[in-house]
Amino acid sequence: MSLRKTLTAVNQPSLSPGSSIVAVKLADSEASGSSSRITFRPRKIRKVSSDPSPRIIITASPPLSTKSTVDLALRHLQSSDELLGAIITSHNDPPVFESSNPPFLSLARSILYQQLATKAAKCIYDRFISLFNGGESGVVPESVISLSAVDLRKIGVSGRKASYLHDLAEKYNNGVLSDELIMKMSDEELIERLTLVKGIGVWTVHMFMIFSLHRPDVLPVGDLGVRNGVKDLYGLKDLPGPLQMEQLCEKWRPYRSVGSWYMWRLIEARKTK
Repeated sequence: MSLRKTLTAVNQPSLSPGSSIVAVKLADSEASGSSSRITFRPRKIRKVSSDPSPRIIITASPPLSTKSTVDLALRHLQSSDELLGAIITSHNDPPVFESSNPPFLSLARSILYQQLATKAAKCIYDRFISLFNGGESGVVPESVISLSAVDLRKIGVSGRKASYLHDLAEKYNNGVLSDELIMKMSDEELIERLTLVKGIGVWTVHMFMIFSLHRPDVLPVGDLGVRNGVKDLYGLKDLPGPLQMEQLCEKWRPYRSVGSWYMWRLIEARKTK
């Protein structure tokens, strides 16, 4: 079976034209409601001495929302990893992270796109948006809760995905989540909190952090495309597991999101040869 047939495309507006983000069995486990047990390595922290007790400050890079930040990331990756630097040099178009959708809409969209080909997913998503006054701006927790599973099935949304959408909306309504909270959460807090939602696993959160929140230092260790890219980049015999991914890509910090983007591009380029 070809790689393309096993891929699940999501969040394509954040990508360069004609490209897609991919996932395989991990997306299956998320869609079935089971949590992916991939270890997420916390970002490094540094202690700043003060009296009487030290404060802990988390160091973080700005989001990948501006060209200047992306340029800074590219210079860092080219200087820290010669092999990745060659890939960056050979790829003419730099990465663009420009999605501006609010978190709730992005998460709902991620659920709808799970396990579907891009064309079919977009068709269902467009029907979903048509149910709300004001289009995408009308997709808020209260309006999603008001839709019954029958309403959603009429536009092609499965009963299982309908339950995921309702669970997401209910967690917004009861205060477990909000767009404001999500924007303020650390990467680790996002994984912990968002995976409480049925149908959202670690892979979905990683994609959300990269392409919706534009977080710069996310390494989706369970994504098949990124794993294959790392395997090819470093000439590995076997696909790297989560721990090996962390070790090999440590040099990409604090811009592992951009390094991952180039792994998807590397795999796409190899398939066209």
